[in-house]
Amino acid sequence: MNVIEKINLLIADMGITRREFAKRLIALEPRIRSTGEIPSEQSIYRYLNGSRELKVELIPYIAHVLGMSESELFSFDIEETFGFETVLSKEARDIMKLLPYAPASVIRSIKTQLEKYKKLHNEINFN
Repeated sequence: MNVIEKINLLIADMGITRREFAKRLIALEPRIRSTGEIPSEQSIYRYLNGSRELKVELIPYIAHVLGMSESELFSFDIEETFGFETVLSKEARDIMKLLPYAPASVIRSIKTQLEKYKKLHNEINFN
């Protein structure tokens, strides 16, 4: 998972739209070094779609909007997949061990959330 994918997942997890994220980011008035301008909403969409390279000077502002530190933004303790072999993070393994104790309603909720992440992941990778 790259940082753009993680940002998109975190936006979805916050329950806000990309538009709302862009507006919050713009409200912080980040400036692009090369132009001295605040990125437009369209530019932010291009960063989120991966069609434009994310500017490093936006990282602190993006982290602020997402409510995390810059280092957390680059922490990839989710899962890494290599073909059919999946190496799960410690947290994911711990969750799997606890699932037998969860009521059906919790399992359905987890499944629904994971399906949203899968759909978002597919949208990011196929757009």
